[in-house]
Amino acid sequence: MIVYVHIPFCHRICPYCSFYKHTPGSTDQQAFIRAIIDEAHRSADEHKLDKISTLYLGGGTPSMLSPNHLTELFSGLKKALPLDNSHITLEANPATFGPSKAQLFKQIGVDRVSLGIQSFASSVLKTLGREHNPEEATEAVQILQQAELDEINIDLMFSIPGQTIDHWSDTLDNAIALEPDHISAYNLTYEEDTPFFEQLRHHEDQDINADMFTIADQKICDAGFLHYETSNYARPSKESRHNLAYWQGDDYLGLGPSAVSTISNNRWTNLPDTAGYINAISKIGHAKSDQEIITDEAFRTERIALLLRTAKGLPNGYLSSSPDGSVEQLICNELAEIKDNHLRLINNGPMLVDAIAAELL
Repeated sequence: MIVYVHIPFCHRICPYCSFYKHTPGSTDQQAFIRAIIDEAHRSADEHKLDKISTLYLGGGTPSMLSPNHLTELFSGLKKALPLDNSHITLEANPATFGPSKAQLFKQIGVDRVSLGIQSFASSVLKTLGREHNPEEATEAVQILQQAELDEINIDLMFSIPGQTIDHWSDTLDNAIALEPDHISAYNLTYEEDTPFFEQLRHHEDQDINADMFTIADQKICDAGFLHYETSNYARPSKESRHNLAYWQGDDYLGLGPSAVSTISNNRWTNLPDTAGYINAISKIGHAKSDQEIITDEAFRTERIALLLRTAKGLPNGYLSSSPDGSVEQLICNELAEIKDNHLRLINNGPMLVDAIAAELL
């Protein structure tokens, strides 16, 4: 079992982000923290949780919570959930913490900080609506290193409107020079219900996407990282444990507004409304809205989409219902290989993963 906690607050709303989020506004953050803890207690009892391998706090911007609220949240979660040997990740924005808060991350039990830098080019950060500059991004990594956090991930993004190959190459060089444990390099996608979708989606250039993907692969792997998933690179043994569990299909519990849970083939989504979430937890003890049963075929579809992205690949057992000749054609085109009873994408295969997954369904 893995657990995700959604903290929806952001100082500024980035125009590319499709996750449920909002500025704090008039939200009673004390009531919000207590609702999360209450939901955690009730969920632990309802699902008889006895072991949690990873806890991940995402958003939004979890690092913008005040020291008092962070301390209260972690104290409450540790009382509600069996977190004794859990690996804990906190998402952070460079503009939301300094040395004292970084020390607090360490003290409250955070093992890994995932830092949303996205770029080291000022013009690109402006396009993305980020509130930090390149110098603050560099300083944030150094502050976390000085606080002796066990693992640091740097999130980067490419194929951004106005971003040049030189911008991307320099960003990669800057990130690698900071010697993080993990780098995530994501291709900007134009999600519906975001300002970017209507304004900029026609600017997407597949050739630039491919070039930037290739540059990232070469530079980051040459620096000693393992390319273990389409968008993720890690030092040996520093892969994201939480994401690996999710990709493999482990059960997961989501806490907070808009958080999704899947336990024993039952999936539900919490209300995507912070005030409504707090009220529901207080009144009826849960905030479940949409609910569905995950069929065997739906589970297979998700595993194909996710495990094909990993370096280990997709176990052959998931291919039994694939169209005749589809696997053989991939191998013939040198886009995939069979190794250790897994279908692994090779050469240009990883850049075509979504289309290949669709062909195997």
